[in-house]
Amino acid sequence: MSTLPPRAGRRCHNALNTLHSTVYFSPDLAEQYAALGVDDWSGAYFASRAAAMGAVGPGPVTAAFYNFDHRLIARYLPAVWSTVSPGAALDARLRAADATLRRLLGEAAIASPEMAEAAKLALRATEACTRHSRPLYAAHADLPVPEEPHLAFWHAATLLREHRGDGHMAALLTAGLDPLESVVSHTATGRGMSPRWVMTTRGWVDADLDAARERLRLRGVLDADGELTETGTALRAELEETTDRMDAAPYEHLGAAGVERLTELGRGFLASAASAGAFPDDLIGRG
Repeated sequence: MSTLPPRAGRRCHNALNTLHSTVYFSPDLAEQYAALGVDDWSGAYFASRAAAMGAVGPGPVTAAFYNFDHRLIARYLPAVWSTVSPGAALDARLRAADATLRRLLGEAAIASPEMAEAAKLALRATEACTRHSRPLYAAHADLPVPEEPHLAFWHAATLLREHRGDGHMAALLTAGLDPLESVVSHTATGRGMSPRWVMTTRGWVDADLDAARERLRLRGVLDADGELTETGTALRAELEETTDRMDAAPYEHLGAAGVERLTELGRGFLASAASAGAFPDDLIGRG
């Protein structure tokens, strides 16, 4: 039985995951990878996020990332490893995270006691993460913890993000949602990635989205206007509840007071990052 308030772990995850993801929208990531010869956003993204698994090909990455078109991934992997090694890719991502956090949060926040406290709490939560059936988490868990508090915090946020993400992929598979159906149904909640960004970053085209919407209509998940039905709303809620259960251990380990404080700190840093322009204006929404 949980010792935490309802959805406390999810709220904490949402703050840390969103802050972690700032690096993927950052010009600092593009700059670091361009210096290594990877001058395309998709190439930099796949190299930076997959590098913890080693010089893998497109198959494992499609499996682990779940909602990308395999054909897009295969354009970049394994070819990108002839330009940048996994080790160099990880080093470049950490440099980008350093530059991004310093730019978005400011030097005072980077050096603050609150940042050190957030790092300590987040790392404590990761002590209860588990490797089995969690390939992206397990790969990142083998990486060393950076010494500087803001990078240790970002590293811990990465671990917590991938731990929940691996569990969420299992929940999507169990619910019978294929990669694009999972994205389309999430977009329909109004909290998911906009269709333009789905196509730009995930490799899908209009015909793919239309076909996924039709499959979801036939299942009763979407109505004729592309909105979630009662069935669809219940399905998305059940997905999140299932993911919560599979991701409970880190937050139970941290305890209610620790989770509340980590959420507070994470939200504060995230608000500063968002106000500094960390995310595209059209990233989230149905349009």
